[in-house]
Amino acid sequence: MLESIKSVSSTVHFNQFGYENLNNWIAESSYSGIFVLVDENTHEHCLAIFLQYLKTTLPIEVIEVESGEINKQLSTCGLVWDTLSELGADRKALMINLGGGVITDMGGFIASCFMRGIDFVNVPTTLLSMVDASVGGKTGVDLGTLKNQVGLIIEPVMVIIDPVYLNTLPPREMRSGLAEILKHGLIADAAYWERLKHLEKLDASELEGLIHHSVGIKNNVVIQDIRESNLRKILNFGHTLGHAIETYFLKSEDRESLLHGEAIAAGMIMESYLSHELLGLDAKTLDSINETITNYFEKVQISKEDFEQIIGLMKFDKKNLSGNVNFVLLEDIGKPAIDVTVDKSLLINALEYYN
Repeated sequence: MLESIKSVSSTVHFNQFGYENLNNWIAESSYSGIFVLVDENTHEHCLAIFLQYLKTTLPIEVIEVESGEINKQLSTCGLVWDTLSELGADRKALMINLGGGVITDMGGFIASCFMRGIDFVNVPTTLLSMVDASVGGKTGVDLGTLKNQVGLIIEPVMVIIDPVYLNTLPPREMRSGLAEILKHGLIADAAYWERLKHLEKLDASELEGLIHHSVGIKNNVVIQDIRESNLRKILNFGHTLGHAIETYFLKSEDRESLLHGEAIAAGMIMESYLSHELLGLDAKTLDSINETITNYFEKVQISKEDFEQIIGLMKFDKKNLSGNVNFVLLEDIGKPAIDVTVDKSLLINALEYYN
């Protein structure tokens, strides 16, 4: 049995033990009702699996929102708040967020604001949300195409990670989650990174262990700096350029939107190049990072005409201070550096290196 991982005020449970803990928690609490937030995909493929493990006599209501980053907006939150009110939810209601990163990010924010805060539980159904979005207490929504501009840091009552939901995912969604796992190796664990370089040799049954290890890495960072004032910034490696690229493709009418992991994979290659140029990351290590990531992720097509707008979008990054765009870069595998400022000319070089 995989050991539960205790965070600041929450616990991540795994597999059947998670449902047992949830049922015990509900039985010992005085909740008035349960509201399960889903999108159309998790409603169809995951809800029945989850409900078969939920043992309670409390009334259960299912609230469905449209899937996709494009719907991670305050307008969607407003619709859910209206629905909660219409269904009679009160301050003793429990919200369960059953879905990927959009559902857990937005659902946590919705719960934290409704009647000034109701309890919520995250049940991630994608690899990305299992190893990243559902853990650590970050909640929020986008402002238009600007990622996660409005939100709170507040932990769920608990997180339940059950890899059974991964069987419902298309391959592209599985790969998207792999980007965050690769990031954990790069920022925190050189031995883990070496293992991840050869994932094609791993048995699928080992995925549970990888998920558990990645959650442990993220949690060790979060418990030391839940408000992201210092150490927690290292979790943003690949995200400064990656988020800008993701936003640019999201707002481009003639481009297919990228999944989060696809954009972060590109961002990690570019920011590894910056690490080589500014912090002396070894050239062979840079080549290894580039090769490993491109083994799993196809290159994103970025033209030189896109460079200026992508660089311009980085001014909205939440790590910025006093107008400076701050990066997390690598001195070596497992040795990140925070608050590194980068000249625009080097940013252009990084985009050209990626291409």
